[in-house]
Amino acid sequence: MRPNNDQGALQKPIGSGFNATSTTSDVIKGIDLTGKIAIVTGGNTGIGLETTKTLAAAGATIIVPARDVEKAKRNLAGIANVELETMDLMNPDSIDEFAQKFLASGRPLHLLINNAGIMWVPLRRDNRGIESQLATNYLAQFQLTARLWPALKKAGGARVINVSSQGHQFAPFHFDDPNFLHREYETLAAYGQSKTASNLFALELDNRAKAYHVRTYSLHPGSINGTELGREASLELFQQMGFLDAEGNLLPEVAASLKTIPQGAATTVWCATSPMLNNIGGVYCEDADVAELASETSMSGGVKRYSLDETHATRLWTLSEEMTGIVFNVD
Repeated sequence: MRPNNDQGALQKPIGSGFNATSTTSDVIKGIDLTGKIAIVTGGNTGIGLETTKTLAAAGATIIVPARDVEKAKRNLAGIANVELETMDLMNPDSIDEFAQKFLASGRPLHLLINNAGIMWVPLRRDNRGIESQLATNYLAQFQLTARLWPALKKAGGARVINVSSQGHQFAPFHFDDPNFLHREYETLAAYGQSKTASNLFALELDNRAKAYHVRTYSLHPGSINGTELGREASLELFQQMGFLDAEGNLLPEVAASLKTIPQGAATTVWCATSPMLNNIGGVYCEDADVAELASETSMSGGVKRYSLDETHATRLWTLSEEMTGIVFNVD
């Protein structure tokens, strides 16, 4: 029986040779993706755009689904091997329409990079009544992956990459009240829950899908300068997080710790392409290597054991099927 990462059994660095300062050009060196097909959600801004550029330059064909197609067209101008499609992660019908169109093309899918996400947003719900960070950051991943499963299986060797966050340390998954119906809404708790869910999904999907040569990873890209993730955050929230001083200035020690966008996308690209991961999956990565397990009290690097708990992962899969109305049979 091949080993799995239940309870973080495989969570230790594997000596990739890379670190927090490594960039996408470092980790892609020597890798040829000619003939490979990738889908990158959020692939037209921030680290998603950098991921798209890097994989396309290595020869892959990249499909970028976007809610704002005109904006995406501008951002992707001049990049070869890119196809632009319409999809809104807050709209389940839109996800289905995008997936159906891709499946109708008959192509295999070698890389599914679930990169898009939101953070620091006020309480919003989709048309199913699901809290927006859970809907966008996790349930959309579950639905899109389920719908694209035939194409992933067809590839004969594929990877699913969930861009998670160290923010999973803000909160475990709240099975009793995932939609904040009976507890006060707190945006960072909602974000943390959604990212814990993404990690649990990567664990469970890898356990189910590896028999079909589909491996799954979750990752923390790092704290990155120049993305759109914080566009709705208040000054007070950044101060609460310890990023800004009383006058609203970025603290020097925080500025020094921020990654550039090419550094921030490096772990995504490494997870998608590194041959070192050919026989390992279900792991959470950071700084272009497998991460360490975090202690119970840590709020810094590594991954919390609660987001790699196999009992919670199986329970979440069942709940996700109920919340989306999708039966995701990996067979």
